[in-house]
Amino acid sequence: MQKRDVSVEEKKGLRNTKNLILVGVMMAVGVVLRLFAGVIAVGNMHPNFLIATYCLSIFVIKPNVKEAAIIGFISGAISQIGTSMAWLGLGSETLGAIAMCLLLALPLPKLVKPVVCTFLATLVSGFAFTGLAALTYANPMPGAQFVSMSMVTIVTALLNMVIVTVLSIPVNKVLGTEEN
Repeated sequence: MQKRDVSVEEKKGLRNTKNLILVGVMMAVGVVLRLFAGVIAVGNMHPNFLIATYCLSIFVIKPNVKEAAIIGFISGAISQIGTSMAWLGLGSETLGAIAMCLLLALPLPKLVKPVVCTFLATLVSGFAFTGLAALTYANPMPGAQFVSMSMVTIVTALLNMVIVTVLSIPVNKVLGTEEN
C-alpha cells in the first residue's frame, strides 16, 4: 500500500486571511501612531508612521506588486486624515509600497534587508510626496520648504528602518513566517 502525501500550499500575499488581518492591524497601528506623531513636528510637518507599518506588512507577507500597490493606496487613503495636502498620499504611498515590494527582491543578507528596503522605500514615498507637493501646492516650491520636507523624509526613513527592523523579528516569530 502506497502512502498518500497531502500537501497544502499556503497562500501568499493578500490571498491569505492571516496576512490580510496583519495588514489591517498594521494599518490601525499606523493610524494611531500618525495621530500621535504631531508631537514630533518639524516645521509643521511630521513623520508618517503609516509607511513603517506598510513596509513591515510587505516585508512579512511578501505580496506581489499589485497587492503591494493596493496596500500603499489604502495607506494613502488613510493618510488623508489630518493632512494639509490632500490626495498626495494616494500617489506617494502607492509608490512607496511598490518600491518596498520590488526592493525585497534584492539579494541582501537577512538582517540587512529590512534596513535597506525600508529606508529606500520611505525615501521613495517621501520624495514622491515632496515632488507632488512642489508640482501642485507650492509651484515653485521655496528652497527652505523643500529642505524642510527633505529633512522630514530622511528622518522618517531613519526612524522607519529602525522600527521595521526591530519589529520584523517578533512579528515573523509570532506568525511563523520566514525572513528572506
